[in-house]
Amino acid sequence: MQTIFFKGQPCHTYGMMPEVGEVAPCFHLTGAGLNKVQCGDFTGKRVVLNIFPSLDTEVCARSVRRFNEEASKVKDTAVICVSMDLPFAMSRFCTLEGLADVIPASAFRSPMFGQRYGVQLCDGPLAGLLARAVIVLDKDRKVLYRQLVEEITDEPDYEAAIRVLEGKF
Repeated sequence: MQTIFFKGQPCHTYGMMPEVGEVAPCFHLTGAGLNKVQCGDFTGKRVVLNIFPSLDTEVCARSVRRFNEEASKVKDTAVICVSMDLPFAMSRFCTLEGLADVIPASAFRSPMFGQRYGVQLCDGPLAGLLARAVIVLDKDRKVLYRQLVEEITDEPDYEAAIRVLEGKF
């Protein structure tokens, strides 16, 4: 269990995020077309898991836009944007915003994702949703970088994640 905050109010997550150097759990999510989005789809690529509560908030929307713009330009990298939003809503957002370089993926059918990655909120006003986090995985699913954003209303450290992707850490 980890403690983070929502507008200053303490909230807790189920479990712990995987540590840097560990192999991350395999994930099974639902894509925009109700297709499966799973770890095996990204063999040979680095993966950025941009995890957040909901695209219906400006901070979450900004994170998707920013990773679409920056991280998706890094060679052999897939950016997967994960929330509990329904796949239809995620697809609509990406289409309206013209975001073609990120992969929207919903955890609505995969409650174990949030628990295995230590990002599911178990209390507070957003209980049941995912916390804001960024996890960068190498081509073998080993964790290169992780950030559980302490205050959910804050944006993640984009620059740190991008530096790791570019090998500048």
